[in-house]
Amino acid sequence: MAKKILLVEDEQPIREMLRYALERESFEIEEADNAASAREKLTKKRPDLLIVDWMMPGETGVDFIKRIRKDEVLQDLPVIMLTARVEESDKVKGLDCGADDYVTKPVGIKELVARVKALLRRTSQADEDDVLESEGLKLNLATNQLDIEGDDVHIGQTEFSLLRFFIEHKNRVYSRTQLLDFVWGQAVYIEERTVDVHVLRLRKILKPFGKDKLIKTVRGMGYMFSQKKPA
Repeated sequence: MAKKILLVEDEQPIREMLRYALERESFEIEEADNAASAREKLTKKRPDLLIVDWMMPGETGVDFIKRIRKDEVLQDLPVIMLTARVEESDKVKGLDCGADDYVTKPVGIKELVARVKALLRRTSQADEDDVLESEGLKLNLATNQLDIEGDDVHIGQTEFSLLRFFIEHKNRVYSRTQLLDFVWGQAVYIEERTVDVHVLRLRKILKPFGKDKLIKTVRGMGYMFSQKKPA
């Protein structure tokens, strides 16, 4: 079955270009030219992924994504932010608002398609009984849900994929480049700073439960998930 993408972009020529490129890859595309229209469409049909422009009339893409992340039904939707803003501070802001990925204009079609596919791979469902556990953390790989010491905890798709990788590769140090390759995919071109942003977001999720120190920074090398050795 074709994956459904909701494209939220106010410039019609860009929407048409992206729609043509994504439909050639067998994606089913729905369009919205502003945040209000996008929210209306989301009440009728849940897509598999959102592509959202930053600068739109009325509500910005940043504010739209923040509202999505607060919605109990939609908060786990994978989101790619699309924008002409290229400064590092803008990229950090885009990721901090809840976007899973960030693509700058002018859009490289091959790169965008690669990122869409990579994000969908990371968020695809596993078997219902597939559960990963470590240090009081329980990842349900079928529903992409995180349970910490019995509490259901909201977590973004990319943070879920990052935590899953760390747990599956405990007590091993991975550089930012390696994490980009293993978690985001080798065909996706993302700056290493993106890893730092998502590690920070992951630590914020774990901190209220005292689990943030499980993700350790190894100076000059990268990051690792540190599991206590059995007594």
